[in-house]
Amino acid sequence: MKNTSGQTTIQLILPLLILLVLALAFAYVMPKLSTIQTILFGGGIIFFIICIASTEAALYLLIFSMLLSPEIIVGATEGASLGRGVTLRVDDFVILIIGFSWLAKMAINKQLGLFLKTPLNKPIGYYIIICLTSTLLGAIFADVHLKTGFFFVLKYFEYVFIYFMVANHLQNNGQIKKFLWAMLITCIIVSIIGIAQIPEGGRVSAPFEGGAGEPNTFGGYLVLIICITTGLFLTTKSFRDQIIYGSLILLFAIPLLYTQSRSSYLAIIPAMLVFVWLSEKRQWVFISLIAVILMLPFVAPDEAKERISYTFEQGKTRKDVIEISGVKLDTSTSARLNSWKNVARDWVKHPIFGFGVTGYGFVDAQYFRVLIETGILGLATFIFLISSIFRQVYIIMKNTTESFENGLCMGFWAGFVGLLFHGIGANTFIIVRIMEPFWFLLAMVIMIPNLKGESR
Repeated sequence: MKNTSGQTTIQLILPLLILLVLALAFAYVMPKLSTIQTILFGGGIIFFIICIASTEAALYLLIFSMLLSPEIIVGATEGASLGRGVTLRVDDFVILIIGFSWLAKMAINKQLGLFLKTPLNKPIGYYIIICLTSTLLGAIFADVHLKTGFFFVLKYFEYVFIYFMVANHLQNNGQIKKFLWAMLITCIIVSIIGIAQIPEGGRVSAPFEGGAGEPNTFGGYLVLIICITTGLFLTTKSFRDQIIYGSLILLFAIPLLYTQSRSSYLAIIPAMLVFVWLSEKRQWVFISLIAVILMLPFVAPDEAKERISYTFEQGKTRKDVIEISGVKLDTSTSARLNSWKNVARDWVKHPIFGFGVTGYGFVDAQYFRVLIETGILGLATFIFLISSIFRQVYIIMKNTTESFENGLCMGFWAGFVGLLFHGIGANTFIIVRIMEPFWFLLAMVIMIPNLKGESR
């Protein structure tokens, strides 16, 4: 009884102390801030209080901010492989505030844990340790500018934190359905915004990505969400839900075609083949897939067809491009292949730990980038992490009997395959707008065996 009384006292006093500290901090800095800064600072305090009161509300805000938050470049970083400054987004602040609020909750309730034990803890830990070690060694050998490497590795921690934050919070299957629908609604919004860009010409990208945009990023995100929706479509027994999911697939496919992202076009093919293998309706899936492939030359927009033909037509009159079996590739693909050759040539200089994160020039391919930045050890731990995700999701998918959960697992597995192919021509597994939804979804899938009905 004595321990219980003491814990109750802490639970009452600590929130008041936190509020008092926040109020004093606000009173201290308010005279030094502009009107807009004061509003933003006050909003941050209010949101912090909301996070302490309801982590679930904060997670919903995080879901919408993943694709609907603007980017702010706050300063230059030396040696950055992307050639740009430190980029901050609203969801970065959301995750930071949620993290602090979770630590405050841990101080109040000792039963809460920071890192819930899951089957992926070790693979995640190994990969993060290698990234940190290689980056620190790169800084010692002057290959990495420490500030730049620190911020990029911090992004990797951010993805992992999302995973553990969601895993810690999930208590029942109903939450998974609500979170997933929030993600689908977010995709509906960004798809409509993308479709609205079509009349302007050019390549379609997600909102708030600056003037140039990042169509390849948007394409990878759409491949993942289309696969999730397709998994639900194939497993639901409700005709009404089939109509809804089918309509969403068509809606999401329109901006995907107009991204003109060849990596995304490549990714969607093996992703759809996964459904042929896994689905109980594999014959109908296969027939539908063949029908779509046959119809695409007639229904696909001219921009998409021109983008594909560009790969083989643009380099015909040039001498500075790569030629394979008598076919000259375009300058973009040639530049990418040349960067791969450079990686194959240079990685032997630091074969074990690599040059460190951001310690090498820009490489637009996930696996070559992992190799050159973190060496053989980094590539080995990355493959270990990938294989662990594959194995765990497949086991959960085969053991679940509920159609919604089975569809989520199947869709995630197919989307994961698609992203692996997307990573051939992009740094898929470090791109914020793809990885934040990916790790959020992964946490929901991994936690399915722990959730029974409406309570853990």
